[in-house]
Amino acid sequence: MNGTAARGPVTIADDIWGVPHIRAGSIPDAYFGQGYVVARDRLFQIDLQLRRDLGRLAESFGPRFVPYDHAARLLLYRGDVAAELDTLPPDVVACARAYVDGINARIAELEADPALLPPEYDALGLTPLRWDIADLVRIRNGDMGRPDDEVRRARLAARGLLDLDCLMTPLAWDWQPVVPDGLDVAAVADTDLGVLALTDGPLPWDTAVQARYDAVHDRLDRDAHGSNAWTIAADRSATGRPILANDPHLGIGGFSPRHIAHLTAPDFDVIGAGSPGMPGIMQGHTDHYAFGRTNSHIDQEDLFVLDLHPDDPETYRHDGAWKRFETLTETIGVKDAADVTVTIRQCVHGPVLSHDPSRRRATAMASVSLQPGANMTFAIIALNLARNWDELAQAARLHVAPTNLHYADRDGNTGWRMLGHVPVRPHHDGLMPVPGDGRYDWQGLVAAEDMPALLNPPDGWFASANQLNLPADWSPDKRVSSFIWNAPYRYDRIVEALGQPGQHSLADSVVLQHDDLSLPARALVALLPDRLDGSAATAAAILRDWDCRLSVDSAAAALFEMVWIALGQAFLAAIVPDAARDLVTSVDPRPMLAMLSHPDARFGPEPAAARDTLLATALAAGWDAAIAAFGPDPDGWRWGDAHRVVLRHPLSALPQVAAVSPAIEGGRSGGDAFTVMARGYVAARDYTVSHGANFLIVCDVGDWDESLVCALPGQSIDPRSPHYRDSYAAWVAGEPRRLAFSRQAVDASIRQITELRS
Repeated sequence: MNGTAARGPVTIADDIWGVPHIRAGSIPDAYFGQGYVVARDRLFQIDLQLRRDLGRLAESFGPRFVPYDHAARLLLYRGDVAAELDTLPPDVVACARAYVDGINARIAELEADPALLPPEYDALGLTPLRWDIADLVRIRNGDMGRPDDEVRRARLAARGLLDLDCLMTPLAWDWQPVVPDGLDVAAVADTDLGVLALTDGPLPWDTAVQARYDAVHDRLDRDAHGSNAWTIAADRSATGRPILANDPHLGIGGFSPRHIAHLTAPDFDVIGAGSPGMPGIMQGHTDHYAFGRTNSHIDQEDLFVLDLHPDDPETYRHDGAWKRFETLTETIGVKDAADVTVTIRQCVHGPVLSHDPSRRRATAMASVSLQPGANMTFAIIALNLARNWDELAQAARLHVAPTNLHYADRDGNTGWRMLGHVPVRPHHDGLMPVPGDGRYDWQGLVAAEDMPALLNPPDGWFASANQLNLPADWSPDKRVSSFIWNAPYRYDRIVEALGQPGQHSLADSVVLQHDDLSLPARALVALLPDRLDGSAATAAAILRDWDCRLSVDSAAAALFEMVWIALGQAFLAAIVPDAARDLVTSVDPRPMLAMLSHPDARFGPEPAAARDTLLATALAAGWDAAIAAFGPDPDGWRWGDAHRVVLRHPLSALPQVAAVSPAIEGGRSGGDAFTVMARGYVAARDYTVSHGANFLIVCDVGDWDESLVCALPGQSIDPRSPHYRDSYAAWVAGEPRRLAFSRQAVDASIRQITELRS
């Protein structure tokens, strides 16, 4: 295939599963090949995301998308792009440029022969956007931190009900937030979030999609997202070599967020899964070491409240002086309507979210990602180029997003390192909005070399599942990255499994990745009252005889999930006073189970009796819900009949897209958001799987061809491709395949070869 812009010959050898094994004469050319194959397999996916990130949806989809474009443009980096590129390692920039060139090379081929375009383009009347490396600098996303949580806490504090916030977001170390000096909590409102408050939810492809949206349950689903990873030292491994297992949990239901590729060049060999549109491999291995990742937790955003000058609302008070906003005007193109002009304001903290001269008030968001040097898009390349543990430590300086990095190499070393940019807040904890007058400004970032790390731990294994894993010297009396961490249920179950005596095999890791034992179910069953009547007694008897596994064909699992939903609703109704119902809209299972285990005066004058009544109510309601969902005969109930794996195009609400992109469905699943086999769902909508591990890998460190992989649903999103859904059945069944790496193993599995020549 000629006419591309590769700097040298690039060979793309696709195996039977559509995994491209890219062979190039230089490392940048290997990234050129990755960009090319990502555009070949996932063009509409990366094109749609680029339009969203740049704030260019309305020009293709109409006026309803203007607020989303406004929000996206508000969060673009506004500094010197050339200066940002100059601060990055030249080899990293060369690879990023090549990746972008590879995407554009594929787009050029499609422009020359539009018949090859993915079917969405003809259906929607669109053409792909060209890519530019400057956009990789300007697009800054991926922060952890929720300004809306800060607003909620301030509003609760204004009502004297701040203690109830722990029901929604329990804080590590039982930390008690304090209202910052100078913050008028009575003045804080959702309007302080500006356009961000209007765009928290699904994009409006169709009004029916938005009508099904439930903010409370969607939040619960997002908060349960996470990943699992564990690393086993050679002396604990049945292979005699380290094992590294990783299954990142992201959204399930639309496009797969991972694409597998193998990049090879002189002195460079890396294979695994990357994020389409971001150059590099995020989970996988090189020829020397394996690497995996889970989300860690760093609060990387803050909301600042600004006082505006009474006579000049374009100035604000900071450090004892009046400073002027930097202001620019942007025009948003709108399909079938007039263009819309928006004003973007910036202050010393970051973008201005709301600006209200009538109240002499504005708010601004400080974000780690909007700081100079926060070029997360380039960080994965740097990690891929590192050759060992020490070089990974240097590459980690570029890594903005909160991450637990797992490592295991052929020499038998295993290690963990926490990555991410941690803002230094010397005068507040980041849990509420703060005055923007200068007293609460960030004082830089924690140095990369001061981040927690561990090499060759004595226990012979370690794991991360988004739980609190900060070492003792990162406690609140010294420094902290975040007070908010995922519930520890997945991690605790992993500890149970890995703590068993004996050697751990690759097959053991596969089984653990698909483990469906529910620790919340175990805790709840232990609390069921002895004296129950009617359907509550029948439900309790079924649950007591259950092994607490959320297996796909379990009737008790189906019942438990109905009871669990009903319990959360009943608990909120019993514990949260009317004055807080609009703010405390969901409950985290940790405080709920703790309070049910040790009922106190919040349940009323007879706490234990009230607790038992609440459990009986949930059991009866769950029983009724199970009958409604599964039918009247409990012997026929199956959790997997409702908990299905359905993948639809994100624009499937548009008939012209649904017609060319059929849904992928038929699979049934066990598990839920709190099992190691994380399979969450949005209860207000249905029980369809909404998040989980799209990609799973178990690396046999050193004998790479024995490594195992499972991916959902296939390499391509084009329904005309044989790799549109060819991995779906294996993923549903939990049956991984070997991931060929050596030249001999790869050559034995090749089905198609493409030559790219400049």
